[in-house]
Amino acid sequence: MEQAKTKIKRKVVKIDEEKCDGCGLCVLSCAEGALKIIDGKARIISDKYCDSLGACLPGCPQGAISIEEREAEPFDEEAVKEHLNKEEKAEQEPLCGCPGSAVKELKSKYTLPCGCPASTVSQFNEVKLGDPVPATADIPSQLGHWPVQLTLVPPRAPFLQQADVLLAADCTAFSYGGFHRDFLKHHALLVACPKLDNYDEHLGRLTDILRQSDIRSLTVLRMEVPCCAGLTRMAMQAILSSGKDIPFKEIIIGIRGDIKN
Repeated sequence: MEQAKTKIKRKVVKIDEEKCDGCGLCVLSCAEGALKIIDGKARIISDKYCDSLGACLPGCPQGAISIEEREAEPFDEEAVKEHLNKEEKAEQEPLCGCPGSAVKELKSKYTLPCGCPASTVSQFNEVKLGDPVPATADIPSQLGHWPVQLTLVPPRAPFLQQADVLLAADCTAFSYGGFHRDFLKHHALLVACPKLDNYDEHLGRLTDILRQSDIRSLTVLRMEVPCCAGLTRMAMQAILSSGKDIPFKEIIIGIRGDIKN
């Protein structure tokens, strides 16, 4: 069993849990992997992983991170390398068919159970085939622009300027009956699938959009299935890479069409 090293008085990151909203941007900023989101709050998983340089401070939009001097384990570079190697191997393990690049960092923010709904096929009795549905004309579309696929949208598209942007997973519009009424209205729409589309290509395009367009906010609308959480990770990384302070929100839709948060 590894023995704990003697603690010394040194500077270490401190997190104000009252201010922390669990956005996870600090996790992306920490190259040593010292931070994780646990129970909705950012926490240091081990003092020996924290180099106290404070790279995570600028990444916190809530100002919840500071540096304090206290008794702590010394920074251990070898332990950091071992820790990062273990994390990398875990990310490369198949998770519901998702590529490792789409899962990276998400395990620190979300609990990702194995098994997507494809392995537990369900039928909902409330809706039967053949039931009458309203005519299309009775439900006005709230879509105000084209294209909507993330790959096809130019970073400086006019409809993105001063817009509240909705980044929606492909399946959300089919799962949530009031998609146009409750989410699309007054939003510029971007559509993507973190599992089936090219994740890195989408990340690059979204980062370019955030850098080059003057958007007011970004909302991710995704399904509750684990693989879909990659869309949130993509948005968070794009915001961080853009260097902008963009208000961000995540909404999760259940496979039965209910809002989970």
